Amino acid sequence: MDKIPLKIIIAGRTYPLTIKKEEEAIIKAAAERINSNIKKLQGSYAVKDMQDLLAMTSLQLAVQSNNSGNTNVSVQSQPDFSEDIQKIIEKLDKAL
Repeated sequence: MDKIPLKIIIAGRTYPLTIKKEEEAIIKAAAERINSNIKKLQGSYAVKDMQDLLAMTSLQLAVQSNNSGNTNVSVQSQPDFSEDIQKIIEKLDKAL
């Protein structure tokens, strides 16, 4: 399990990560999807606050994720990302 350093940019901010080599493509694609959605929202709405754009993007991606999954899956078996999302929001609050 080789770990590699990776810097990704989300919403104009750089985040240094240490990840498994096999996760690199997935993480880069996820960051690209987030940034793409933010740009789309900026073009569609007069929202300029990056925290609002990130929150709206998070909501949209979470809904898409739930809709693409098996609807028979129980809520208990779905991963709980609330702590991770809260930590990201706290870091964004400090940075902005």
